[in-house]
Amino acid sequence: MGAMQDSTDTEMAAAAGPCASIPAEHMAFIRQVLDRVGDKWSMLIIAVLENGPLRYTDLQRRIPGISQRMLTHTLRQLVEDGLITRTAYAEVPPRVEYALAPLGRGLHEIAMRLIGWAADHHGEILAHRSRAAERD
Repeated sequence: MGAMQDSTDTEMAAAAGPCASIPAEHMAFIRQVLDRVGDKWSMLIIAVLENGPLRYTDLQRRIPGISQRMLTHTLRQLVEDGLITRTAYAEVPPRVEYALAPLGRGLHEIAMRLIGWAADHHGEILAHRSRAAERD
């Protein structure tokens, strides 16, 4: 046998807890979606689109630290999943806008709460990290 089996081939349903109601054959896809929407850049893009459509450069200005490559990649994935829309206008120069799709609006409140929680607990988490580093 030599080769390892893919975990999706042998997955069983969880016996209890939040995963118990999810069929085993759906778990790999659920994890993939959670990876995508739980990504820091996805969360921030969903959050900044709150007040309506934005152009690429506006998104880049409102999300400090995101590279062009990562912004382009994340926008493409969010459009692919139906969380945001991409509208290209036939103008000179061309204009492209990104906006929350209905599916993304449902995720927006969750993203805002997670970002708010991280901001509210910033100092507390830094203190814990500092204490942990001192023990190492």
